[in-house]
Amino acid sequence: MKKNLFFWLIPFFLVIAGFLILFFSAQEMSLTMDELAHTPAGFSYLYKKDFRLNPEHPPLVKDLAAIPLMFLNLNFPENHDSWQTGVNNQWWFGNQFIFKSGNDADKIIFWSRIPMMLLTVFFWLFAYFWSKKIIGEKYALIVLLLAVFSPTILAHGNLVTTDIGASLGFLLATYFWLEFLKKPGAKNIIFAGVVLGFSLLLKFSLILLVPMLGIITIAYFWAAEKKYREWMKYIFQGAIVLCVALLLIIWPIYYVHTLNYPQEKQIADTQEILASGPMKFLKNATVWLAGIPPLRPLVHYGLGLLMATQRVGAGNTVYFLGNVSNAGWKHYFPAVYLLKEPLAFYILAFVLLIIMAGLILKSGMFCCKERIQKIKKWLAENIDIFSLLTIIGIYWITSVLGNLNIGVRHVLPVIVPTYIFIIFLLKRIKERLSSKTAKKMLFGFVSLILAWYLGSSLFAFPHYIPYFNELGQGTKNGYKYVVDSNYDWGQDLKRLQGFVEKNNIEKIKVDYFGGDDVGYRLGEKWEKFDPQSGPQSGWIAVSGTLLQGGRGTPTKDFNQPTGYYNWLNNYQTISRAGYSIFIYKID
Repeated sequence: MKKNLFFWLIPFFLVIAGFLILFFSAQEMSLTMDELAHTPAGFSYLYKKDFRLNPEHPPLVKDLAAIPLMFLNLNFPENHDSWQTGVNNQWWFGNQFIFKSGNDADKIIFWSRIPMMLLTVFFWLFAYFWSKKIIGEKYALIVLLLAVFSPTILAHGNLVTTDIGASLGFLLATYFWLEFLKKPGAKNIIFAGVVLGFSLLLKFSLILLVPMLGIITIAYFWAAEKKYREWMKYIFQGAIVLCVALLLIIWPIYYVHTLNYPQEKQIADTQEILASGPMKFLKNATVWLAGIPPLRPLVHYGLGLLMATQRVGAGNTVYFLGNVSNAGWKHYFPAVYLLKEPLAFYILAFVLLIIMAGLILKSGMFCCKERIQKIKKWLAENIDIFSLLTIIGIYWITSVLGNLNIGVRHVLPVIVPTYIFIIFLLKRIKERLSSKTAKKMLFGFVSLILAWYLGSSLFAFPHYIPYFNELGQGTKNGYKYVVDSNYDWGQDLKRLQGFVEKNNIEKIKVDYFGGDDVGYRLGEKWEKFDPQSGPQSGWIAVSGTLLQGGRGTPTKDFNQPTGYYNWLNNYQTISRAGYSIFIYKID
């Protein structure tokens, strides 16, 4: 009884601790860049049932964030040009709605983030639930500890963005697909379809579930040695799952969200949004299909998918390791991931992988005549782990091949599957150790690593967005390697406001990157300036993303202005707002 109570209380307290960290670390955070688009868009979906804003992301996460806002009696600027005539003017409308329509911006920011924190809690609990089924309660607690105190998850778990939703969607859809494969009854078919449908409405990157689940299914059939008729039966049932997802989940939800979106505006918006896109046939087909009323909901979903695909291919202007480019780097995500997760975890993973590799080689698994049968047996017994490895593999491949190098958050879906796999290795290694001394040494090593991991995460509070590990010279110096949502996403403008008030500054020039509004925070104390106009004097505050972008070295094919902030290299910052806004006083 006491043991059961222990294994119930520990996850409870871990999750509560994680929620409190999310809650209190959000209190001084300004509106971050993507929240400026997502929060007002979600409110417009529920309030107006009109999906003209932010179609490049599905609606569910934004809907969730907007639910508390429906009770705040907010002013909706529906007569503003950004709503009336604009084509996806999400940033302009977002600023108008939050900061310029008489609404309390901090109330909107606070209440829209609460559902995101609850979503993150559910993500942690589901990760624990699945881990417990794979590796048992004791080891699942380690996975939960790693997930709850992951600086990357804590950085984005309280923001109105789609990244945590995507991470949850990959786990949920994969888990229920496996339940369908193992027990293909009517109940599990419906569950798999419903969960897949909702997952595809969390973020467009979840379209990767289609090839992922296909690979998992083939591996499962091969390992279980299914016969031809069984293959046909599963293919038919899988088609039912996809139909449930598309027709019973995606279509009705998009139908409700486009009820008051005028058809003629949807057609015109679709045409303009896709005008510069490379896929002419798909563009023309999407515009034509948008004119067929019953298909409008699915066409709008398809539009968002096309927008997301084009954006991944096109890329963004990014600072990385001293250079500026909009073409992307193949080593961007591996490097940023290596710098942004606690070093303690990498040491744990490296040691366990080396030990396991030695054990496998010693067993002769890959050199004996029966290796195919052994691999089949392993797959049959560990299809859940194989599925998590499939998520990790495909997501890493697509991330590395894409050009959207704007933050480690874009590989957030691989973080928890990686935790589960590494702790799975820990369990297997311990099971193979026969010596009590060796087991004690392993226990001591893991305990020290977890203490280090926990300490590095707690020490970063409340600044999780700019967190960098020891390889990245710590949080203070992470901006030297990479910025944007890895370091500076606009989260520190309220801290700059506090600095200005505390130091009685009458005028300060601000070059701000983020979703918040400088005029709303600083009023008449804010002075505009053109960063490319040369050296400035007086009080100056520059966001790290803009600062590094203005003094990075351009790559050979990059032809935009750079180097315009190099003159600041001659001056020392006198302070920072948080970590991300650099403050100078120049006479």
